[in-house]
Amino acid sequence: MTRAVAKEGEPNGATAVPEEIKKEEMEERGQWSSKMEFVLSVAGEIIGLGNVWRFPYLCYKNGGGAFLIPYLIFLFTCGIPLFFLETALGQYTSQGGVTAWRKICPIFEGIGYASQVIECYLNIYYIIILSWALFYLFSSFTTVLPWASCNNPWNSDLCVDILNSSRLDNRTLPANATSPMIEFWEKRVLGLTDGIHKLGAVRWELALCLLLAWIICYFCIWKGVKSTGKVVYFTATFPYVMLIILLVRGVTLPGATEGIVFYLKPDISRLADPQVWMDAGTQIFFSYAICQGCLTALGSYNKYTNNCYRDCIMLCFLNSATSFIAGFAIFSVLGFMAREQAVPIAEVAESGPGLAFIAYPMAVTMMPVSQLWSCLFFLMLIFLGLDSQFVCVESMVTAVIDMFPGVFRKKGRRELLILAVAVICYLLGLLLVTEGGMYIFQLFDYYAASGTCLLFLAIFEVICVGWVYGNNNDLTSDFVSVLTGGQGANRFYDNIEDMIGFRPWPLIKICWLVFTPGLCLAVFLFSLIKYTPLKYNNSYVYPPWGYVVGWLMALSSMVCIPLYAIFILLKTKGPLKQRLTQLISPAEDLPQPKKHMAGLSELKRKGWSPPAQEVLSITERETHF
Repeated sequence: MTRAVAKEGEPNGATAVPEEIKKEEMEERGQWSSKMEFVLSVAGEIIGLGNVWRFPYLCYKNGGGAFLIPYLIFLFTCGIPLFFLETALGQYTSQGGVTAWRKICPIFEGIGYASQVIECYLNIYYIIILSWALFYLFSSFTTVLPWASCNNPWNSDLCVDILNSSRLDNRTLPANATSPMIEFWEKRVLGLTDGIHKLGAVRWELALCLLLAWIICYFCIWKGVKSTGKVVYFTATFPYVMLIILLVRGVTLPGATEGIVFYLKPDISRLADPQVWMDAGTQIFFSYAICQGCLTALGSYNKYTNNCYRDCIMLCFLNSATSFIAGFAIFSVLGFMAREQAVPIAEVAESGPGLAFIAYPMAVTMMPVSQLWSCLFFLMLIFLGLDSQFVCVESMVTAVIDMFPGVFRKKGRRELLILAVAVICYLLGLLLVTEGGMYIFQLFDYYAASGTCLLFLAIFEVICVGWVYGNNNDLTSDFVSVLTGGQGANRFYDNIEDMIGFRPWPLIKICWLVFTPGLCLAVFLFSLIKYTPLKYNNSYVYPPWGYVVGWLMALSSMVCIPLYAIFILLKTKGPLKQRLTQLISPAEDLPQPKKHMAGLSELKRKGWSPPAQEVLSITERETHF
């Protein structure tokens, strides 16, 4: 309730001025009700479709068990340090993915904008996978699965029923023969056209599935952490139930052992291929949601004293363990399928949509009660993708609200903002459910949210926190020594110690300073040197303008960092050294460790005052409330 406040110099009984009423109307930012809500929300975000359809395939392709060597190296030198950095940053600043960087180092605020650009692309195209999964789920409620035979209106004369072995033995197969699974996927679900130049009509059934996915997503997060924290109790745990059921079913199938051996059989010679190391690095970035702003936003709802260090270590190991176990569930089924068809496992192994919507549906048609296993598999996919999607949207909404709290932190405004985001993303997503939408989807996946973009952001994140952050207090140093002193990591360790009561393992700090930027830069350069243009299905070559669109999407996020740094440097007044010092100074309202408070009091007693922060008064006007 708004309380009337009498002010000095006003007539007796006068009410508060409108500005005070406005302040009182602003809603609390909110916090997680319990640690479990935070843990499940992060788990739901990072444990997604990539754990099921990308990691197992990369493992088999890159040397089986030998692939775990580069994977674990990247996990400990890049994955865990960056995961912890972003989560701790959110918890320390209590800000979203943009304003957190503004608070600790204004010149690097572009990192926040770059991550939000990537997040926008993810919000548009990732949910398309859910619309496909919903379509398959609804199609599973039939007496005979529609992709089990060639006796459907959409099948062509080239369709060959591979499950009917007698038919295969008694006819000569044409060179371009297809299976009913491929024809169901390309002709029934996608209605695939000849290329991106021919988008065709909107597939209305997919459009309705996409609408349903957005409606579910909206109501999962419309009340902020109050609703998200409760929903994840189900959405983050249910996929594990499905995965365990499918794992038990898979390992009991004939041929499962051959599939698992194929998945894990080590080939050490593959480690000499740089592509294997690049695959390991990019998989870590994809599966840990690094450089997307999600972890910072989720961490910002923690209590200041939450032990985020322990949470991050636990979540990282949970994520990697899930990927590893999912490989058993997938390859046991692929081994069964290879035995049934009497073909090598390499011929049936797929990744990405090919695994989820062609290979696995083919496998379930060979099982008794195939409709049940089909429903369970696609339910698992839907819930794996759902919490990744709505947490991603929640993170972007958090960033926008924290940038403009005076506008959006009022009753009903959050719900309207989420509705606006959902409607805009849905309308843009309709392009991806046209008959040629798959070609656009592949552009988004290959360029807009590529490993190259994430690696570029990661380099600047660790430079900012490890080398630049908080160095303005070293008054005896010039700017060059600030950038070469590496004191930012020490300062951030002080902040973390103030939050959790102890200093984390020193290796994490060493990674921020040396290993993480070094490895990220190496893989980033290698990805550019070894760049190969996208081909859909390894056959369709995009027109030149298609590649231009893809690279524009990739660059749209990366250019945010240098462009914003140039912009804010030009906007700030004063000599260059003063501007640089000002723009690497953290906000004064951030919590200060006790040791720094004591040192600051001593400096102020000797007559020192902190540098003027005119630019912060401009950019932070909305964040003070």
